[in-house]
Amino acid sequence: MTATTAELAPSEPTTPPTTGTATLPPARRWERLALAVLLIGTAAAYLWNITVNGMGNNFYAAAAWAGSENWKALLFGSLDPGNFITVDKPPLSQWIMGLSGQIFGFSSASMLAPEAIMAVLAVALMYGAVARATHSRAAGLLAGLVLALTPVVALMFRFNNPDAAMVLCMTAAAYCTIRALPKASWKWLALAGVALGFAFLAKMLEGLMSLPALGLAYLIVAPTTLRNRVLHSLGALVALIVSSGWYVLLTILWPESSRPYLAGSKDNTFMDLVLGYNGFSRYLGKNHIGGGKKGNPFGLPEGYEIPKSFRGGFGGFSGAGPDRLFTGEIAFEISWLLPAALVAFLLVLISRWRAPRADLVRGASLVFGLWVVIDGVLFAEMKSGMHAYYTLTIAPAIAGSFAIGVYELWRRRADVIGRVGGAALILAAGIWGFVVLQRNSHWQPWLRWTELAVTVVAAVGLLVLALPPAARWDRFRGRATALLLAIGVLAGLAGSAAYAVATLPESHTGGGPTVGPKMPEKPGPMDLFRKQIQTIFGGDVNPQLVTLLQGTDTMWSAAIDRSSPAAGLELASRTSVLAIGGFLSEDPVPSLSQFQDYVRNHQITYYLTTQVHLPDAWRTDKKPAETGPDAPKPDPDQGIWYPGGNADIRNWVQAHYTQTRKIGDMVVYDLTAPAH
Repeated sequence: MTATTAELAPSEPTTPPTTGTATLPPARRWERLALAVLLIGTAAAYLWNITVNGMGNNFYAAAAWAGSENWKALLFGSLDPGNFITVDKPPLSQWIMGLSGQIFGFSSASMLAPEAIMAVLAVALMYGAVARATHSRAAGLLAGLVLALTPVVALMFRFNNPDAAMVLCMTAAAYCTIRALPKASWKWLALAGVALGFAFLAKMLEGLMSLPALGLAYLIVAPTTLRNRVLHSLGALVALIVSSGWYVLLTILWPESSRPYLAGSKDNTFMDLVLGYNGFSRYLGKNHIGGGKKGNPFGLPEGYEIPKSFRGGFGGFSGAGPDRLFTGEIAFEISWLLPAALVAFLLVLISRWRAPRADLVRGASLVFGLWVVIDGVLFAEMKSGMHAYYTLTIAPAIAGSFAIGVYELWRRRADVIGRVGGAALILAAGIWGFVVLQRNSHWQPWLRWTELAVTVVAAVGLLVLALPPAARWDRFRGRATALLLAIGVLAGLAGSAAYAVATLPESHTGGGPTVGPKMPEKPGPMDLFRKQIQTIFGGDVNPQLVTLLQGTDTMWSAAIDRSSPAAGLELASRTSVLAIGGFLSEDPVPSLSQFQDYVRNHQITYYLTTQVHLPDAWRTDKKPAETGPDAPKPDPDQGIWYPGGNADIRNWVQAHYTQTRKIGDMVVYDLTAPAH
């Protein structure tokens, strides 16, 4: 790394090319070797023991399995091979994992290995973007290294959520934009639009969050007339619409009767899903967990309420506010170098204030810096709860902004701005790294103190070297500045790198994976109930139930409320399960009449529902029960919760079919038996 930092710029301060070409000079041997080590090391680290994550998120794993079994399920991202309903996201990620399953056979390895390969591609694109912008391969290596050592990247590029595919496409769009800047290339800008179009097909509007930053950077920097810049931008927008719109058009033209229901939408249309459930409704806090009315989103029986302290068990969502990116799990996943990236963005703008409008270094800094700022504000103002891993979208922006800032300060290390700015950058990384590590103080306590001490010493040394009296040491000042910058940058990366390394060997499953070392479980009276809830929402499946479903021969072995438990049953039994109501149990399918048709046509064998006995602590009425001969008899169903929102189907089944057995908390009804 010292050699890498030493080559960030020429030994004497110079002005790098500002316009013309983004072609890199021929790579030297150490640069080729360093790039190979970076890419091979990323592949080895991310692929190593990747099956420790099992099926990751069962919800998306079931769709990947369905896509490996059925081409229509692959095309639409269906949750089940019977093509009843999709997952609530576009299918780009499922295309990759499902195709891998078709080629190599579906397994944890065939599903997750493509995610790790995406990490290698993202690191390579980061290297290429920053190296071309700065004409420094070492700066590109630093950007790729920072990305690979970001904890949320180490988490999500070994996981099967759509985020990895989306962020790879967003990184590709940034790379293409930087390639477009030197010569105002409409072709490269159009490719950036295509990349964002595919990011949209991974996770809808979230995939377009970097669009304003890329567009503004091109409009400001591209060396052509304003008219051409606007026309090129409009052309890129057309490319974006075409590369994503074909799928939207497909869902419109394909007869609804022969395709799965688009989960999350109210009217089975893709754009309702984009603008509603996965768009403005989510951003403005209008979505809620299904199964009940507003105010009782979990569909609990009357007289019961879920405690606020327990709701974190349903996803670990983070509250809104300007400090959102610096608190809770989000801080551990993404914030390590966020302050330093913002400082770097500001310092590059100051350092290159007098550069021509088409300055490429400043243009690349605008790409990544505006990306950080705009997306950070959007996340901070998002009204609904958000998983910490959503912040994966700004990981490339932080890496790029930080690396370009280091490059620029290194280039100007003989000037006051290089030394003072370098001290500010190093302190921003080191002090914040200490603060974040302090929040997990029992883990490697020596690390936070070491990072703080080394970065403070390096920063103070740079400030001392910036003072006028230090000019008498001019013979040694240049080497000392270079050494302190290199040591400070390395130390500033320590916390992020350590947490990323600690993330890799841990098993991550479920809907809310977290980074870092495994935290000790806190025993308590709610632990058993919490595990019961996790099982209901797609966790472990009883082996007896698996055997039961495997013995069926209908289109769907069973039907059950919500997609998560249906996904868990599918993966355990490798049979198709009908998910009533979709992910939140709010999708209007199947209707009661449609469900009755499925039963009448012998397309479903079993109906499954769960009965959960709620803790007494969840009662809103804590009055003691009446006693005595005249006291009313207790309701046998009091405190029994059916975690699903389709009571009409459940009531119809209970009225016409007899419970055949109970396996754990799962009640089984045989729909092939004569109705009564």
